[in-house]
Amino acid sequence: MVVTIIGIGLIGGSLALSLKETGLAHHIIGVDQSPENLRQAVALGLLDEPSSDLAEAVGRADLVVVAVPMDAMLTVLPQVLDAATDRQVVFDVGSTKALLLARVADHPNRRRFVAVHPMAGTEYSGPEAAVPGLFRGKTLVVCDAQASAPDAVARVEAVFGRLAMRLVYMDAQAHDLHTAYVSHISHITSFALALTVLKKEQSDQQIFALASGGFESTVRLAKSSPDMWVPIFRQNRDNVLDVLDEHLRQLRHLRELLATGDDAGMYEQIQQANLIKKILK
Repeated sequence: MVVTIIGIGLIGGSLALSLKETGLAHHIIGVDQSPENLRQAVALGLLDEPSSDLAEAVGRADLVVVAVPMDAMLTVLPQVLDAATDRQVVFDVGSTKALLLARVADHPNRRRFVAVHPMAGTEYSGPEAAVPGLFRGKTLVVCDAQASAPDAVARVEAVFGRLAMRLVYMDAQAHDLHTAYVSHISHITSFALALTVLKKEQSDQQIFALASGGFESTVRLAKSSPDMWVPIFRQNRDNVLDVLDEHLRQLRHLRELLATGDDAGMYEQIQQANLIKKILK
C-alpha cells in the first residue's frame, strides 16, 4: 500500500514507523510545509519519498493521513479531499472534531474521509519525536462513522486493528466534550503549574533541586508545543472552559478546606479522588 502522510511530526512520524513495522505500507510519501522536517524524516527512515506537491502526493496514494495542527487542518483537509478520488481513503488524526467535520460536511468527497483520533502521544514534537509502537494498546476514537463510506471505514479499522489499537465510536460533539475532560484539561493544568513554579523559581533557585518524579510527571505535558495546543484550545474553547471552570471550583474547595484547617474534609476529598484508581489501573 502506498501511504501519503501530510504533516511529519510526532503522530505522522510515529504512524510512518508503525505502518512500515507492520508491513501495511511499502512506500510512504511525506508532505510538510517545513523542508527541514522532510529532510529529517527521510534521514530518520520515516519516509521513502518527500514531496512538495500535495495534489500529486494524494493522487498516488491508496491511503492519505492528514496530521497537521488543527488550524491548518481546516484548510489542508479540504485541499486533500479536492485531490482525492473514489480510490483513496483519507483520515485525519486531529484532537478536535466538531469544527473540522462541519467544514467538510458538504464536500463532494466527504464519504472518502474517516475522522479518527488516536489517543496516544508524548510531550515532544517534530519528526525526531516519532516513537515505534506508539499506538499499541491505545484507543482510537472513530467519529461520525456513518458519514463515511463503509469501505473507507473498513480500511481504517483494518489499519488501526493491525496497529493493535482499541476502537471506540462516538459523534464529534461527544468526542470534543470527552477529550476536554481527559486530555485538554490535563495540558492546560500542566501549563498553569509550570508557569506557577517558574514564577516562584525566580526568587527561589533551589526549587528544582527538590523536584521529584511526581513533579516531573505532573508538568511533563507543559513541554508540549504551543503550535499544536493553541489551535486545539481555540477550536474546543467551550468544552475546555466548562471543564476548567469545574477544575477551578475543585481547587477553590480544596483551598477552603486547607485554609480552615478542615483536615477531615480534606481527607474525605482525597479519598474521593482515589476512586480514579478504579478507572486508571
